Amino acid sequence: MSFRDVQSAKPPTRRLRVAAVAAADVVLILVFAGIGRDAHQRGDVVTGVLLTAWPFLAGAAIGWTAARAWRDPLSVRRAGLAVLLGSVAGGMTLRSLTGQTVVLPFVIVALLSLGVLLLGYRLVLAFLSRRRRA
Repeated sequence: MSFRDVQSAKPPTRRLRVAAVAAADVVLILVFAGIGRDAHQRGDVVTGVLLTAWPFLAGAAIGWTAARAWRDPLSVRRAGLAVLLGSVAGGMTLRSLTGQTVVLPFVIVALLSLGVLLLGYRLVLAFLSRRRRA
């Protein structure tokens, strides 16, 4: 890489930001599934986490698509809420359709946990962004 290449290098692109936010959502949903499985002392860690997480991941993808979250992926109101509601509503619907457990306490825990995870980092980043501008 020459000096000219370094000088002309652009800052991270919009696509990279969208990919990073989408990856963060995926990782946080996997964390949610992993913590839930660990709390219930279920074995088969990797496969079990993926089996628990896939309905929520699919629901999050529906939320991303419905809100066109790639336009402003860090937006709490637009992207964050859509991903949260998509992951919980879509996740519970898919769990129900595939014969997995869906009970009110689990819905509440999922809504609160995924809310903290999926909205939390967006809120922190929004706060830090506002603070830098001030």
